[in-house]
Amino acid sequence: MTIVKLGLLPWSQATDWPAYADIAVRAEALGYDSLWSWDHLYAIFGDPYQPIFEAYTTLGAWAAMTERISIGLMVSANTFRNPGLVAKSIATVDHISGGRAICGLGGAWMELEHSAHGIDFGSGFGQRLDWLDESVGIIRALLDGETVTHHGPRYHTEQLVHHPRPVQAHVPIMIGGTGEKKTLRTLAKYGDQWNAGGTVETLTHKDAVLRRHCADVGRDPETIERTVNCKIVIRDTAEAARRAWGEQMAANRTPMEDVSDDVTWFVGTPEQVAETMAGYLTIGFRAFISEHPAPYDIESIERLVTEVKPMVEAG
Repeated sequence: MTIVKLGLLPWSQATDWPAYADIAVRAEALGYDSLWSWDHLYAIFGDPYQPIFEAYTTLGAWAAMTERISIGLMVSANTFRNPGLVAKSIATVDHISGGRAICGLGGAWMELEHSAHGIDFGSGFGQRLDWLDESVGIIRALLDGETVTHHGPRYHTEQLVHHPRPVQAHVPIMIGGTGEKKTLRTLAKYGDQWNAGGTVETLTHKDAVLRRHCADVGRDPETIERTVNCKIVIRDTAEAARRAWGEQMAANRTPMEDVSDDVTWFVGTPEQVAETMAGYLTIGFRAFISEHPAPYDIESIERLVTEVKPMVEAG
């Protein structure tokens, strides 16, 4: 039987702290394998000025209120912080959680939150991915206990070393994204986990690109865990699931036309969602990280574990 891993990413926008804390504890009680938060300063669905919580302080709080579940960001915006600060923050979360931190990293994409906060957005996405590659190399070395002197195009460190070391001997690094020239190469060099969204056909192609990068850098591609980004709504009928989806988007001030073409939404009956998920198993993606808008859809969150996961694992 194939083992399927499930992660939960409750949206950090349009919610309050009691609900955001409760969903973390509930995810662990239900048996989810991992728990994730966005790293954004403005809301990314609908009205950007909706309430949203900061990411690393969230991880620290979640780490203290849970006992088993892995915790990370999907994914940390590299532009927001110096890589030394990121490594120190992740090591701290690893200690708070007793060794459950995952270091999620990405290039960042939302220009409005950068300009509003006075954060350098760079000249374009290509430059930000160059910054990401440089940053991830520093973070990997620091988390592994190395002393880092680095004078690069973007970052500079001098005899930088961190104590205490993380609890984990090797804190996993998650890279989010599917960019073929830069993101997937960074993943091949440094990543332990990959999060990607798209159809089975799209991810089949992206996986082939990743494998070529792994060959170029001398990396075994099977050492990288592949995870699917998805947003799951489950009801007894497809019509009821679509109604629930619409209600969730309305609560997040997001017009349906903005999300109706997004293939990462898996909306339907338990059988329909299981069939969709099963397609990804055939190409080596055996972990699913399901995002859920606030107010959190407890029915879908529970049924994904209790009904859909057993169907997928049974084949």
